[in-house]
Amino acid sequence: MNPIHLPPAVWVDTTAGLRALVEDLQQQSTIAVDTESNSLHAYQEQVCLIQFSTSEKDYLLDPLALPDLTLLAPIFAAPEIEKIFHAAEYDLLCLRRDFAFTFENLFDTMWAARLLGYEKVGLGALLERHFGVQPDKRYQRANWAKRPLPPEQLLYAQLDTHYLIPLRQRLGEALEEAGLCALAEEDFARFARLSLDAPPEPRPCWQTIKKSRHLNPRQAAILQALCEFREKIAKRQNRPRFKVIGDRELMRIAEAAPTSLRALTREAGLNRRLTERYGKGLLRAVQKGLQAGELYPPRHPHPSPAYLERLDALRSWRKRTARRIGVESDIVLPRTYMETIAAENPRSLDALRPLMADIPWRYQNYGEEILRVLNDAARFTY
Repeated sequence: MNPIHLPPAVWVDTTAGLRALVEDLQQQSTIAVDTESNSLHAYQEQVCLIQFSTSEKDYLLDPLALPDLTLLAPIFAAPEIEKIFHAAEYDLLCLRRDFAFTFENLFDTMWAARLLGYEKVGLGALLERHFGVQPDKRYQRANWAKRPLPPEQLLYAQLDTHYLIPLRQRLGEALEEAGLCALAEEDFARFARLSLDAPPEPRPCWQTIKKSRHLNPRQAAILQALCEFREKIAKRQNRPRFKVIGDRELMRIAEAAPTSLRALTREAGLNRRLTERYGKGLLRAVQKGLQAGELYPPRHPHPSPAYLERLDALRSWRKRTARRIGVESDIVLPRTYMETIAAENPRSLDALRPLMADIPWRYQNYGEEILRVLNDAARFTY
């Protein structure tokens, strides 16, 4: 890998530095933004670094030293300043969660690459394709809460935004040539609105574990108690849940319902290290689950055959269309809209329009096709 040389980034960890950063950003029409978090290293994930780039400077802002970032709120909400992200969704959610920011005028380079039908849309692939730069991937899973950050890790962070402005220019030109600017703007506006949505109500933790629906009601109650035990340990140790004990281990314990340390290893297959460290607490959780009320997965109304027929028809049309224009299926019609249209079964363009109000380009270009698909599905159903 060729060494990467960039001008030194400006490190921002004082109120004066934050004010100077904001003054610079306010003068820009386009800025690049990225974040780094510590999700793999802490119980409660938090944003540990925010990177900004203008056409002239790169900044690395330390939110651990500056927990009050209110001065940045008008920048993110300003419609006259375009904020360029790569794979924006996660960054937007983290920034809203930690700092209550709202967003206007976004450009997502990963999504732009998907709209253009790129096979490889990761930032590393795009930087190599357009600029001959190969980022060092060693730091993708680094602990960004550690201080001080080593120079190599700072360079990795700086690289995440340094090229985003020229990358956006190249992708924007390609979108324009392909006649896809309106579609891109539609999706970027949709991403900004999604960041305003209230987070979904949390489900009981046992329901979040893969294949937990296959447990019987008693085993489900044991799994819930085991999850609660793990949660308490993870919070106390400030470690991610999976680094305390994995979901698969909890599932095996819930299924075996062991009543002794020996059974914990022999019947549930727990290794010696975890048995020595957490065995007694896990057994207490099993007993708690055995004595608790039985738990059942949530009941959802079974969809009608007519709805399933419409959904299958829309899904098939979406695949055909995506194959024809060289993109992935969700580019043609995002899943949530497809499911809503199948459920509502509009019979005219006037009825379809409000269902696609947030995606007018798709309504204009695919509305009549969608109605034909629904009408054909109705003929087969009845």
